[in-house]
Amino acid sequence: MSGTSPHSPLHVWWTQLSPAAGAAVMATGIVSIGLQLTGHETLSRIALVIGCTIWPALAADFAVRLPRERARRVADAGAAGALTAVAATSVLGTRFSALGRQTVAEALLALSALLWPVLIVLAVRHGKRRLPGGVFLGCVATEGLAVLGATLAAAESAAWLAHTALVLFWLGLVLYCVALYRFDLRQVLEGPGDQWIAGGALAISALAGSKLIAADSARLYLWNDDDHGVLRAVTV
Repeated sequence: MSGTSPHSPLHVWWTQLSPAAGAAVMATGIVSIGLQLTGHETLSRIALVIGCTIWPALAADFAVRLPRERARRVADAGAAGALTAVAATSVLGTRFSALGRQTVAEALLALSALLWPVLIVLAVRHGKRRLPGGVFLGCVATEGLAVLGATLAAAESAAWLAHTALVLFWLGLVLYCVALYRFDLRQVLEGPGDQWIAGGALAISALAGSKLIAADSARLYLWNDDDHGVLRAVTV
């Protein structure tokens, strides 16, 4: 962080941030959405402002440090935690869509879609087993994209976007199964807390499924009865 002494506690804390720091933005965005859904619009917007402040700060810090600490930053990008950047961006986009700011939501969707394949490839290229809970972030990031895609599909009456979100929904479930195979089950009892991402990944998958069901309408007619039944059964 510029303007801060390199020996100050704040500077030390900032330079030691985990690649999963995007989880702070994701969590703040989820809180904002929850507050909005429960009618607390002012508090929701405050949470959104906080998330929108943290996100560019993290992005700018990564960009500034990349030339000086290339090896470390590339390694950070290859960590599963880096996928929180995709999930965080998608959550913010979903909240902006609820505000009626579809152009902003579309821009965040495009950014998420650009980040997603790069970070997914970097994260899954290692075929290790007995991994901690962060291995489920591939599913979380993919389903986050599906949620935002389905949300925008409903808002913009864009069938192609809903169908793309459906592909991401199924892909996210496949990634969950892959993650479950690679997950160290001992982490359920011994893990530092990230093992519960396994449950969060299923929760956001269910949310993506519900958004896809809600995106259907007489105007779009996205799914026939069989498709709708399968999607509903998997979501539930």
